[in-house]
Amino acid sequence: MMKIGTVKERTSFENRVGIIPSHAYEYIQAGHAVFVEKGSGVGSGFLDSDYEEVGARLVDVETVWETCDMVIKVKEPQVSEYPYMRENQIVFCYFHLASHPDLAEVLMEKKVSAVAYETITNSYGHLPLLKPMSEIAGRLAVQQGAKYLEKTYGGKGTLLSGVAGVRGGNVVIIGSGVVGMNACKAALGLGANVTVMSQDLSRLDYLSDVFGGQIQTVYSDTKNIEKELKTADLVIGSVNVPGARTPKLIMRDHLKMMQPGSVIVDVSIDQGGFAETSRPTTHDNPIYIEEGIVHYCVGNMPGAVPMTATQALGNATLPYGLALANHGLKQSFEKDPGLLNGLNVYNGHITHPQVASALEKVCKPYENEDK
Repeated sequence: MMKIGTVKERTSFENRVGIIPSHAYEYIQAGHAVFVEKGSGVGSGFLDSDYEEVGARLVDVETVWETCDMVIKVKEPQVSEYPYMRENQIVFCYFHLASHPDLAEVLMEKKVSAVAYETITNSYGHLPLLKPMSEIAGRLAVQQGAKYLEKTYGGKGTLLSGVAGVRGGNVVIIGSGVVGMNACKAALGLGANVTVMSQDLSRLDYLSDVFGGQIQTVYSDTKNIEKELKTADLVIGSVNVPGARTPKLIMRDHLKMMQPGSVIVDVSIDQGGFAETSRPTTHDNPIYIEEGIVHYCVGNMPGAVPMTATQALGNATLPYGLALANHGLKQSFEKDPGLLNGLNVYNGHITHPQVASALEKVCKPYENEDK
């Protein structure tokens, strides 16, 4: 039996929760004990009584951390949570350590076993625990971008859909993965003119086919980016390099090429952001204006729609959480190499190559460690 817990998220305006009641029931049915911090599910629409009904134990935050062998969260542990973590404890959540070197140091010092949602892969090499939040973030990127184009917020005052006799707005999406595809769906649904930029030509070909020629696809190089920026009303950054920092594709000088009041939504801000002028913002203070351009750089975008996001994330994480609970780290990794890719820190060392490179640490593979 493993003791599994979840806590209320400490990130600003983060209302998602790591375990929903129906999934707590699945862990309990598998023979494990589930500990839930009181009130942790309220923001996602789950009452304490919902957890009690399935057999979970409601406790305070200290008890969760002190008691549980594995703590399942959404966002990376915050500074206030650092003292709670301990040696050999499994923490299963989004970490984005390339952008959080201080957290990486704490995890190594305490010898925590950090399993990161964002680097787990499936048999196709895809990122199954990043996918549901990327779908939501892609759609929200257009929704938020459309709002902040309003003059009230410092935007240029363009309606993305346009109206009869007036051209719709221009949306440029840099990145052709899950975020980019879902941003396409949302932008086209609004009636905007959409351009997708990427260096993956096969992916651009796929998107062109999927959307029936309704979008423009452009190879992503510096000169093409500069050309597209000149007419863009909304630019969405959806570039992801698993475990590593996002490359800077838009520099400060590029902003001077854009029309004042245009909007940048940087979905990749968790990994450092795709624009030189990007810096993390929060849901209570989501935007700032730099060089006349509105920047939206909220690091936990799906936290704005927790009733949807929590369920989508829970559905994706449950099989992996059950594997870790039922078999422990070693056997789980032997059964599923893709789950092993999620191991970012173990026994005081960075164990994921891209994370290690980003943090300029020496990578020490899991299989070379004393188990």
